[in-house]
Amino acid sequence: MVVYGVDQLTKFLIVKNMVEGEQVSVIGQVLTFHFVKNPGAAFSLATGMTWIFSLAAAAVTVFIVIFARRIRSLGWAVLFGMLLGGTTGNLTDRLFREPGFGVGHVVDFIQVYGFPAIFNIADSFICASMALFIILTIRGIRLDGRRTVKSSATATPEPK
Repeated sequence: MVVYGVDQLTKFLIVKNMVEGEQVSVIGQVLTFHFVKNPGAAFSLATGMTWIFSLAAAAVTVFIVIFARRIRSLGWAVLFGMLLGGTTGNLTDRLFREPGFGVGHVVDFIQVYGFPAIFNIADSFICASMALFIILTIRGIRLDGRRTVKSSATATPEPK
């Protein structure tokens, strides 16, 4: 719930203290707060299809809640916590922000020099959870915390 809380707090502060379209330099040109409302997905793709993202976010949330009982690995617990916080943060915007329920626009405000999109805290944690997913998968760590053992069918037997 930390990710969700930080996401919603930062969005509240941006909406309260900035006008849509306004830009505030945080660290020169490297980091700027640029307040926009995003009606689509990442990179403003699929504008006008917000309701699909609302349904997908709700499905991800239900999936995480159902599978949470199986998690015995700290890495997977962190991953699902980051994903749940990020997903519910953006889902909250889609459900309760203008223009209406299920089609609300997501508040984005973080602009990094050279990066082609403006994003928010929720987006950051969703992306970080996907990076952690790749790491855990490559390392063969399962939800129960055990490692997947590779088949030794191609291994040469050790001499006795």
